[in-house]
Amino acid sequence: MKKFILFVFALSLTATASFSFKPKDSNAPAAAAGDSIFQVVTEQFADLRVLRYQVPGFEELAPKQKELVYYLYEAALSGRDMIWDQNGKYNLTVRHLLEAIVRTGKVDTTTQEGRDFMVYTKRVWFANGLYHHYGNDKIMPAFSYDYFAKLVNSLHQVELPANKGETAEAFLERIKPVIFDKNFMPKKVNKDPNVDMIQTSATGFYDGVTQQEVSDYYKALSATQKTNAPMWGLNSRVVKIDGKVTEKTWKVGGMYDGCISRIVGWLQKASTVAENPTQKKAIDALIGFYQTGDLKKFDEYNIAWVADSTSRVDFVNGFIEVYGDPLGYKGSYESMVSIRDMEASKRIAAIGANAQWFEDNSPLSPEHKKKNVKGISAKVITVVVESGDASPSTPIGVNLPNSNWIREQYGSKSVNLGNIVGAYNKAKGAGMVKEFYFSEEMRDRALKYGVLCGNLHTDMHEVIGHASGQLNPGIAEPHTTLKNYASTLEEARADLVGLYYLMDQKLIDIGVMNTLDVGKAQYDSYIMNGMMLQLSRLKPGDDIEEDHMRNRQLIAKWAFERGAKENVIEKKVVDGKSYFVVNDYLKLRGYFGELLREIQRIKSEGDYKAGRELVENYGVKVDQAIHTEMLARYKKLNVAPYQGFINPKLVPVMENGVIKDVRIEYPSNFMQQMLEYGKNYGFLPTNN
Repeated sequence: MKKFILFVFALSLTATASFSFKPKDSNAPAAAAGDSIFQVVTEQFADLRVLRYQVPGFEELAPKQKELVYYLYEAALSGRDMIWDQNGKYNLTVRHLLEAIVRTGKVDTTTQEGRDFMVYTKRVWFANGLYHHYGNDKIMPAFSYDYFAKLVNSLHQVELPANKGETAEAFLERIKPVIFDKNFMPKKVNKDPNVDMIQTSATGFYDGVTQQEVSDYYKALSATQKTNAPMWGLNSRVVKIDGKVTEKTWKVGGMYDGCISRIVGWLQKASTVAENPTQKKAIDALIGFYQTGDLKKFDEYNIAWVADSTSRVDFVNGFIEVYGDPLGYKGSYESMVSIRDMEASKRIAAIGANAQWFEDNSPLSPEHKKKNVKGISAKVITVVVESGDASPSTPIGVNLPNSNWIREQYGSKSVNLGNIVGAYNKAKGAGMVKEFYFSEEMRDRALKYGVLCGNLHTDMHEVIGHASGQLNPGIAEPHTTLKNYASTLEEARADLVGLYYLMDQKLIDIGVMNTLDVGKAQYDSYIMNGMMLQLSRLKPGDDIEEDHMRNRQLIAKWAFERGAKENVIEKKVVDGKSYFVVNDYLKLRGYFGELLREIQRIKSEGDYKAGRELVENYGVKVDQAIHTEMLARYKKLNVAPYQGFINPKLVPVMENGVIKDVRIEYPSNFMQQMLEYGKNYGFLPTNN
């Protein structure tokens, strides 16, 4: 897994970002590009806050570049339905139902149940399904079943997403446990190693098979190709037909054809206006993959995509990340269209240019270091649109492709999502710093360096972290050897690389920071986050399920325990409030290096037992007293722990049937965008 995910506190704590807030009707028309006042925050509900981002530089693009962006934009959104179905078999049914109800205008938000219904609907939209986008538990409604049934019965039969011949009464009976029974398919992804993770996960990647059957199936498939093997299983649902385990492949003419055929159509248009032959080769290779479903063609696309390091316009489109599969085989649909931020890319390019130095000087064991780091292309991008697994909740950094052999032989691309990070920063204030930082010195450092230290950690995580290290000869891919712990350990490994080097003079020497206080600010933030702050995202009594949260707690708790005798990290309690204070930054850096070396060894050797013990001992269980305290303190700040975005909208300007220009708009109403997407990009049936 190669994403860097933001926690609301972890990136920037600045109180001086320049932005304007102006009261605005949530139903106001979309803002035009260039508006002098841009509202970043649009609304907040449940544990979510909805933001907007701008696309600086879009107007500078040449007409053909804008046309290319528009085609890629349409391709991105055309695949949206797939993530809904991948996240659970009932998601499309429920979404179609909720949207039909909302469109009737019969939800009375002057009543509590009406308001509860709309909050539930927005939460489902935000999560791309019935399960929390981060925590994996089913989202439970606050409104009553009787209220729900009344709304459903108000619909015409044709508006119900019912099965053929199914009455409204029968439909309600079938859908009731899906929405209202917390014990019916309660968790999207279950990573408990003591149960059948396939049969206890609601994810739509498998149907009618057991964990053992899936493992045996892919073990046999992996044996057919020992070197340069594709990521088997990335683009299929595993089912059992006539007692035999088989795959339903996602491709043109296969499963998800309704979406994929449209993606291909837009990509074919994009190919005609590609910026250069290298980019065209990548687009055409992706078309070939979608047309055939052949994963070797997906590798061809990734190799061609990595080679395109000069285009101003770039994109990701495909079945990419494997968080949604407890066994780590299946890729969730994801797309991101962007333009290069030329000025900001100088910072991240300076890091990428020194990749071999960072590898040579890392604390990894010599046999686990790459002797020749290949082709790391690093840049800051300006996002134009995101779809699938990247929207509404988005990463702030990405490093792709995920195939280890392609990365070793051809290199990778690392990006920092500059305008996304900027929007997060504009939406923040200094209240968190005052509440959770122990000393004035720490608070001043956080406010002064919060943006920079967050950006640099993201850069190091993506550019150096994910690209570092190598597997021992003959060792299979981590999702095979480390199984359900692979993603947690990979994110911890990349985080540790960033943390280790943020206290290194090298970053000063290459001009990306001017003082080690930047590193100290990130150490303060990371330890406080991993030990305490991120627990605001959990319900009382919960374990940590999400890989990024597990990785952060693993690192922080391991370092806290490792340095306990020397009081390297100290827990202080003042007036009933807990604080975690770093007393020795250089010793802490040494511990980060020690843990990095061990996690790389685990990955390089495929040591499942050691990986499991590390994650289970440090990353999963929650200190309940700290959690209770955290929830109480966090509640007073009235800050939603999760944030996501409304996408900009691209509108082609036509002349005699030809695109002459593309206009960008900035919608401000989350509900309206979700309804529009459901209407314009709803290409799959409710049952797939």
